[in-house]
Amino acid sequence: MDNGDLFTGLDLFNFDTPEAPSQDAPEQEKAQKPKGRKHRNTEVFELTPKFEYRRAFSESKLLDALAVPGFHFQEGHAYNFITAGDVDSLSFLKAVLRQQDLDYCLASTWCMGAEDILQFREWVEAGRIQKLDIYVGEIFSGSYAVEFKMLKRLYDDHPDLGRFALFRNHSKVYAGTGPLFSFGIQSSANINTNPRTENTCVTIDRGLFEFYKTYYDGIKSFE
Repeated sequence: MDNGDLFTGLDLFNFDTPEAPSQDAPEQEKAQKPKGRKHRNTEVFELTPKFEYRRAFSESKLLDALAVPGFHFQEGHAYNFITAGDVDSLSFLKAVLRQQDLDYCLASTWCMGAEDILQFREWVEAGRIQKLDIYVGEIFSGSYAVEFKMLKRLYDDHPDLGRFALFRNHSKVYAGTGPLFSFGIQSSANINTNPRTENTCVTIDRGLFEFYKTYYDGIKSFE
């Protein structure tokens, strides 16, 4: 893959910078930290209005950044984003899905939110994603038991969908292909909602898609 060809276009997007914390911020955060169980203990069967609003805001911020009339992802271009906790990871994949359905998609993350698993199910059952491979960290089945159960059921309900693998994973990647283009999305963000600054790069390139697919195809799952 010729890097000179790959990066013929480089687009940068900068979202709002978070306010600097006060000197007593650690104490405030400690006081605000919820007590009890760290992870979800109930399954999600439909999205709550609060989550829908959060996702809508996230996606509107991203779409505002891509608001050039007639915008389309272009072959050989890399689109770089830095966000201040106001854009969720899955919104970048949705930006791709606004332009094409996917014949194949892989998603790699250390952990996943239950609402995001539900979103994947909706895309699969609506025919937006034909084949889907998901890779998560080795902690997922124990530390995220509810989400693990939801994700496993997705693959049980759709046995021809693809593979669901656990391994010593901390990478955050999407890669896929459709009738218009192939892509790779590299990010610091897990597939969940959090208030931290994250960086993401969306690259439109067949070679990058194949690079990631070849690697993840070789992963041996703990399951």
